Amino acid sequence: MEYDVIVVGGGHAGCEASLACARMGEKTLLVTINFNNIADMPCNPSIGGSAKGIVVREIDALGGEMGYCADKTHLQIKMLNVKKGPGVRSLRCQGCKVNYPKEMLKTLKETENLELKEAIVKELLVRDNKVYGILTEDGEEIHSKAVILTTGTYLNSDIMCGHEKHKGGPHGEKNSMYLSDSLAKNGIKLIRLKTGTPPRILKSSINFDEVQIEEGDKTPLTFSNFYKASYDVNNQKPCYLTYTNKETHKIIMDNLDKCALYSGMIKGIGPRYCPSIEDKVVKFHDKDRHQIFLEPERSDDIEYYVGGFSTTMPHEIQEKLLKTMDGLHDVVITKYGYAIEYDAIDPLQLKLTLENKVLENLYTAGQINGTSGYEEAAAQGLMAGINASLKIQGREPFILKRNEAYIGVLIDDLINKGITEPYRLLTSRAEFRLLLRHDNADIRLTEIGRRVGLINDEKYTIFKNKIQKIEELKTHLQETKVEATDKTNTYLKEKNSTLIPGKTVALDLLKRPELNIKDIEYLLGETYDEKASEQVEINTKYKGYIEKTNVEVEKMLNLEKKKIPEDIDYSKVRNIATEARQKLQTVRPLTIGQASRISGVNPSDITMLLVYLKKEYPNECK
Repeated sequence: MEYDVIVVGGGHAGCEASLACARMGEKTLLVTINFNNIADMPCNPSIGGSAKGIVVREIDALGGEMGYCADKTHLQIKMLNVKKGPGVRSLRCQGCKVNYPKEMLKTLKETENLELKEAIVKELLVRDNKVYGILTEDGEEIHSKAVILTTGTYLNSDIMCGHEKHKGGPHGEKNSMYLSDSLAKNGIKLIRLKTGTPPRILKSSINFDEVQIEEGDKTPLTFSNFYKASYDVNNQKPCYLTYTNKETHKIIMDNLDKCALYSGMIKGIGPRYCPSIEDKVVKFHDKDRHQIFLEPERSDDIEYYVGGFSTTMPHEIQEKLLKTMDGLHDVVITKYGYAIEYDAIDPLQLKLTLENKVLENLYTAGQINGTSGYEEAAAQGLMAGINASLKIQGREPFILKRNEAYIGVLIDDLINKGITEPYRLLTSRAEFRLLLRHDNADIRLTEIGRRVGLINDEKYTIFKNKIQKIEELKTHLQETKVEATDKTNTYLKEKNSTLIPGKTVALDLLKRPELNIKDIEYLLGETYDEKASEQVEINTKYKGYIEKTNVEVEKMLNLEKKKIPEDIDYSKVRNIATEARQKLQTVRPLTIGQASRISGVNPSDITMLLVYLKKEYPNECK
């Protein structure tokens, strides 16, 4: 059988990669171990969160599926960091681990140019360092122009709990036993990583009178700018909050030798920003308690996820621990927590397109690249799918810069800095986060999505109408003046705002920190489009900060314009540190800007590199 693209793995990365390739016109095959695990959420079925919610918005803006699917299936949704600036606000929803995968599978099955197949991939087919297909464990050869690996935590994975260890993937599913050998045989460097998941508990065993309720927002919200909210804001599933205590911590400390993490069984590196409860208690011993979230997993409301309680303790200890906490004294565990250890590749082996440097036509996305999180995986899958398709079509690659998207920050970090632990996106990783807001993801990226072929006419019309409304409102507020009537000045006095002597331009009033767009609406007796209002208000109030950030962006872009020849021999660059030389040789950056962001490459190294380039490549490096 012949395909343009084969995608291996049906998780969030695999779904986005498959849909992107198929929608861009490529004959695509998605190969997965089990159809029932497509778009699976083996950990918390939540989408979004700090920084991650912005990524979901970016996926949507480029024509991806995650946000749209989450909007149709979530149990609760809220905006985080509302009391902070717009640069850190982000959506998070509690999804349904039954309905989300079901909706995504339906979308995959209905997509033209896309076929699905249940199989386990044994080997990559390689000739002259070029991948041309896969070999399944059943002995079937399937050929393609590109292969995208999105194997998640299934690659040579081990499940561990207490002193028990066995081969397998999440939920006790089959894993991929032999593909790691094929990768290693072809020169791909593998690393060992670890993640984990908490127990699940019966809702009926929770005493909700003893825990703190966490409600969804009462304003309709969506990840997708192309989807109108259709849920009842008053009918969202609540989440709940409880805490560990001194008794919980004592049991953990008394039983550390029994957990897989501290017994020496686990060799892989776990995620720093999602530690197990054992790690929290040991490393933060000064804390008397830790937050534990009780969150519904599905619309039928049977099971709850114990967020913040990832553990490798034996089953009986897990029960003891949970029963020490308020609301959980009579808890019944339906699924025990466990750790999973799996193979990943060193992301320093990747190009910015997510194509492998060692094997041409091989792309990787998601946890196989050393990341954690559904959102990071989906973003990579989308980018890998786009770039694989563009290469097949003979078009220029698509690379997002750090000032253009959180997705750009994510991939740039992976390729230039590598990982020492599973990578998680944080707002602090984005130096231009004021530009990378949740509210402007479509403004930043939808035109690009349109160019690559993922934004259809319907979505593009919605987008263009929004842009038009923004421009019209901005012009209107620039041309409209607020008169200094008694009503106006009384209102301004109530708002502790300076009174106006005559007439004042409405947009100038909006610049005042104590006034917002709703105040302008009241003063003028008008009502504006909500999305247009949001953009005009943010861009008006933060104009100075945005301009300052754009100056920094320009400095970065100037460094990106300084190209590094592909044939450069870093062994000939004098007076740079050994570590810098090694890193430059491994990453092989395309520009001085990229070189400056490589871990271990210092400003002095960049200076000497520029001197060398000016001397040896005077015409290319001006």
